[in-house]
Amino acid sequence: MNTETPLPSDTADARAAKAASRKRRSAARAEARAEARTRRKRAGAAAGDTGAASSPDAHDDGQRPAESASLSGAAGLRDRAVELWQRWIHPVLDVVSPIGWAVIGVTAACWFVGLTLHITELNVIAFALTVPLLIAALFVLGRASYRITLDLQTHRVVVGTRAVGRVEVANPTQRTILPSRIELAVGSATAQFLVPRLAAGAEHEELFAVPTRRRAVLVVGPVRSVRDDPLSLMRRQVTWARAQELFVHPRTVRLDEAASGFLRDLEGTPSSDLSSSDIAFHALRDYAPGDDRRHVHWRTTARTGKLMVRQFEETRRSHVVVAMDNLAEHYGSEDEFELAVSVAASISAQTFREEKELTSFSFDERQRTGTLRQMMDDYTVLEQRKERASFHELGQKAADLAPNASAVMLVVGSHTTARELNSAANQLPIGVLAVAIRCVDDAEVKRSAIGGLDVVTVGSLDTLGRALRAVGR
Repeated sequence: MNTETPLPSDTADARAAKAASRKRRSAARAEARAEARTRRKRAGAAAGDTGAASSPDAHDDGQRPAESASLSGAAGLRDRAVELWQRWIHPVLDVVSPIGWAVIGVTAACWFVGLTLHITELNVIAFALTVPLLIAALFVLGRASYRITLDLQTHRVVVGTRAVGRVEVANPTQRTILPSRIELAVGSATAQFLVPRLAAGAEHEELFAVPTRRRAVLVVGPVRSVRDDPLSLMRRQVTWARAQELFVHPRTVRLDEAASGFLRDLEGTPSSDLSSSDIAFHALRDYAPGDDRRHVHWRTTARTGKLMVRQFEETRRSHVVVAMDNLAEHYGSEDEFELAVSVAASISAQTFREEKELTSFSFDERQRTGTLRQMMDDYTVLEQRKERASFHELGQKAADLAPNASAVMLVVGSHTTARELNSAANQLPIGVLAVAIRCVDDAEVKRSAIGGLDVVTVGSLDTLGRALRAVGR
């Protein structure tokens, strides 16, 4: 497959593969239930034998051993029937496609009626239908022993960047394997490519590219080898490589420090706690044993005749809160919501890179901020919330999670009203810098105010830096 060729859309083979996968899962659940019943019956039989040996009344009733033996025999027959079905009958029947079953039914009816009533025409039709069934059976006979490796170049990409991977098919046996077809599932689509004839120990490699048009978590795989006939009467597939997850992160832009107007106070917010080493000077005091000599104020020491050291005021580090409004009713389109996610992710990423304290959340989720990868993974799975909620809860949640925050960034949609923004801002702590970023499709950058809340409007992600610089002035 050419790396420039996009993956095909959903196909009939893909739908058949999904149906076969559902059948296998049902069979696996039935097998698990049968094994559980067998274990319970064996445990019950063992407990019954122990009770019979210890109870004197057990030997007086001659029917109990017979009943136990009959139950054990019935359970054994049932278990053998289940094993026979799952190991031999079901795999054979699962090979036949729905079209194949229809042809088999018509063929059987024609043979029966033709031979019973001696109708030559029906016998000829039955024979004509039997031939392709036999040919289809020849196509799916045999077993291919491949060694298949699915390798993604990376498991995390940004929207608009293609994810490249490869599928390596090897023949580990000492015999030649005939050509076959390989299917690779990617989300709801299925990619197909042909594997040529492989000699003993030979390998074949196929490269593929996954287009990433929207933020999502795509499941790449599993890889299956497929053998079927040209008429699709029978289909045999074997899964070789497990599925892998591909995170398509939202697009972000890098913001310079000039654009981060909400981080403009480098010294942080002063507190009443005193410290012997910080960046905010407070007062001078007498030297005490253990003080750092670098903090000695020599000019005052020379004037007073005794050692004097600087006393500093402990400051609070900038703490930024990014509150994402993910209520579906506040957005006019899917693209508008994706813009809001990209805006929130960009501000969070910039805050993380500047090593500021960060709290990022939405109405129903809180993003992890331990690493940049974890945070972007959480933004990738962020979805719109269909349920209604009071918007002031977003401001209340910000106050509860970060009561000492220095800046709160509210990322909202075009349908969020001024009254709702004001209700959320009223829940924030006094003295916090509050900014609302309204995401509107193709809108011009503009700035307004609602009480003490700065409101900026952005129409594209590229204008986010200019909008934040307007707040910083």
